Amino acid sequence: MPSYLPRPIRLLPLLTLMLPLGGLAAAETSEQPKFWSWAKTPPMGWNSWDGFATTVTEAQTRAQTDVMATKLKAFGWQYIVVDIQWYEPEANGFNYRDGAKLEIDGFGRLQPAINKFPSAAGGKGFKALADYIHGRGLKFGIHLMRGIPRQAVLAKTPIKGTSFTAADIADRTSTCPWNGDMYGVDMSKPGAQEYYDSLFQEYAAWGLDYIKVDDLSAPYHQPEIEAIRRAIDLSGRKIVFSTSPGPTPVDEGPHISTHANLWRISNDFWDEWPQLYAQFARLRDWTPYCAPGHFPDADMLPIGLLQMGRTKTRFTPDEQYTLMSMWCIARSPLMIGADLTKLDDFTLSLLTNPEVLAVNQRSENGRQLFRRGDVCAWIANVPGSKDKYFALFNTGDAAASLPVSLAELGFGKAKIRDLWTRTDLGVFTNQFSRTIKSHGAGLYRVSPTK
Repeated sequence: MPSYLPRPIRLLPLLTLMLPLGGLAAAETSEQPKFWSWAKTPPMGWNSWDGFATTVTEAQTRAQTDVMATKLKAFGWQYIVVDIQWYEPEANGFNYRDGAKLEIDGFGRLQPAINKFPSAAGGKGFKALADYIHGRGLKFGIHLMRGIPRQAVLAKTPIKGTSFTAADIADRTSTCPWNGDMYGVDMSKPGAQEYYDSLFQEYAAWGLDYIKVDDLSAPYHQPEIEAIRRAIDLSGRKIVFSTSPGPTPVDEGPHISTHANLWRISNDFWDEWPQLYAQFARLRDWTPYCAPGHFPDADMLPIGLLQMGRTKTRFTPDEQYTLMSMWCIARSPLMIGADLTKLDDFTLSLLTNPEVLAVNQRSENGRQLFRRGDVCAWIANVPGSKDKYFALFNTGDAAASLPVSLAELGFGKAKIRDLWTRTDLGVFTNQFSRTIKSHGAGLYRVSPTK
């Protein structure tokens, strides 16, 4: 296990789908949650974790914003997310320190560390940074740990608008195993919901558009997930809600999909082939719960320059095509982990192919078509068309010719376009075959012909 992985990798066993394909989407009615309309397509953005860990600064965040605005915004990328420990002045690297001193206000709410985010001085929080990001036509997000700071509990800070303190609502038996900053909140206690309400009143006032809340999914903390959902809804701002890390239990699909916009299906995902391979089954198992407004999250894209500039992604170019093809056809959120200011041409090409990104943003009913040994195929509908999107993966250790019967795709004769090369391959009858490199993928649009 690489030293920079702060949490152990836990593989989710293969599970039997509990609903027919498209079952949840088919059941959606006019009574669907309002927050689904806040993220009708999978969020696309940048998150600081893979590239900067706990060290990201305001200057670096503004620089990432500038690159996204000039190079990526036109292709649909829009979120800038500051990840964990933005409230810890002495945070360093991929590690967490027990007893670290955090920045909190008089109501026990986490605040930006001024040495890293100087515009937060004077109790201004992230307002100035959010304004800058919004001024570039983008959206602003932050990471948050579940619960209430231990520091606030020890100090017995008051809960805003109540006669209770942090010590009254803390569950000291509920702690995160890999980060010691917080105690869980006992939602049966008076003042508990008010604490979460006060958090999101504060963060909404900053101009928050996206919240990634950690230590919610494994184990699954239903009461606090529901409390956060209520607090966001009361805040008056359309804040997209992401839960992390995973694996979120698949049997919680009906609950999480009606309380969050996205939820992690695995632990932290890094640039190693076995981890990418494991996501195939997870994304397949979560298919019934993927629909507009709520998306299973296969985690960030660890491509480009990572780890404070120390390493370049260990994924081969073919593995990166597989990563992007799978995340797109399964409609996982797309969050870049790289330092955007140092994007190489190949990484930029992965992020700016409009025909590939359209699969992620516009396809419907993406699902696994078959799995035969080292060959895996996914298919999705093209809205308003009889066309299909088709992804073909070679998970084996050698290049191979992969023939596919067009009848399996629902065609006898079809015109096929390669979305990665953006070229028409011609008209095929009965069978389509391509040679795919080891750990590689092809992504196509298949159109019926007479």
